[in-house]
Amino acid sequence: MKNVLVIGASSQIAQWADKALAKNPDINLTLFLRHPNKLSADLQQERQIVGDATDLDDVRNAVKGMGIVYASLAGEIKKAAETIVKAMDLEGVKRLIWTSSLGIYNEIPGEFGRWNQQVLGGYYHRYRLAADVVEGSDLD
Repeated sequence: MKNVLVIGASSQIAQWADKALAKNPDINLTLFLRHPNKLSADLQQERQIVGDATDLDDVRNAVKGMGIVYASLAGEIKKAAETIVKAMDLEGVKRLIWTSSLGIYNEIPGEFGRWNQQVLGGYYHRYRLAADVVEGSDLD
């Protein structure tokens, strides 16, 4: 059985992953989130840890014994990335799935790419900084 932790489990994107993971009998799923009331009803029965992704103690306790960490976050994303990487290093957990935002590498061509850059430029700069933290780590 694989222990999987989803940090930011109540985000819209993470809830898609939560539901898929919860259906897999080979996965022992733990949901880490600040607001459990935001979880859809079909995820309420899953193991939950209420915590803050920028708090090292919260994250380290949640990461303990996990095989894979999946993160889908907003807010203080760079600080959360730094905290998650440090907690995983301290606990010897190496596998991280990190979700980010479309366009952080200016990879979207054409008119949509220009529009995306114009509308979301300031927003996803934070996601790029967080991705740089993850990419610069020794995590898989």
